[in-house]
Amino acid sequence: MQAMGIPVWMPKTPHPPTPSPSRGEGEQEVVLTTFTSLSPSLLPSPLEGEGLGERGSSSSCTTLSWQDLRSAVQSCTHCEISKARTHTVFGAGNQQAAWMVIGEAPGAEEDRQGEPFVGKAGQLLNNMLLAIGMPRETVYIANVLKCRPPNNRDPKPDEAAHCRGYLERQIALVNPALILVVGRIAAQNLLQTDAPLARLRGKEHRAPLSGIPVVVTYHPAYLLRQPADKRKAWQDLLFAREVFARHVPAP
Repeated sequence: MQAMGIPVWMPKTPHPPTPSPSRGEGEQEVVLTTFTSLSPSLLPSPLEGEGLGERGSSSSCTTLSWQDLRSAVQSCTHCEISKARTHTVFGAGNQQAAWMVIGEAPGAEEDRQGEPFVGKAGQLLNNMLLAIGMPRETVYIANVLKCRPPNNRDPKPDEAAHCRGYLERQIALVNPALILVVGRIAAQNLLQTDAPLARLRGKEHRAPLSGIPVVVTYHPAYLLRQPADKRKAWQDLLFAREVFARHVPAP
């Protein structure tokens, strides 16, 4: 694959395992052996309160600031999964990022730390982003759900609906040029579709309400379990970079 110009994510030298991996993660820590660089281009400050619908229990957050939105998430008890959480997982990263990454739901380690995409899946996501010149600190990362579902099960529709307003407000505040969605559940919830992941990959979608370009790829935890699909994930990343370049030409 390297000879074809496709990066290969290879295991590091083994060392003591990280305790309690997050959602569905495999047993291999990974690093990227080759990558290409692309300097990210940041956008102007977001417009407050644009393009948000009145949906679910989080609908009242449509005009909240970052600080007030975080407080609303931390105090949210609209569904049962809030009772078992250690921390809410609000989101992390550059609040004026050109790229926004959206995942499914926190796992055990995310619940403990209160930050999205930590552990082995987070390391792989970091390497994937770095491969296209988008270090983690330059993007904003959030999940469809802000609390961990019991036993890392898939989010239920009503749980996603309760959190939808929070995510929509985050999208409006960041106002990214591109949204990269990782995983079937995140893609189906954001795009409001029941289409399988195979039909969602390789296409430029538009986020409801905001109209922001959306590209769909595999969840890093899935790639840890199915490393053969990293070639397809690399194709998705290259496509995302192409979509981004079309909408934000290089200076």
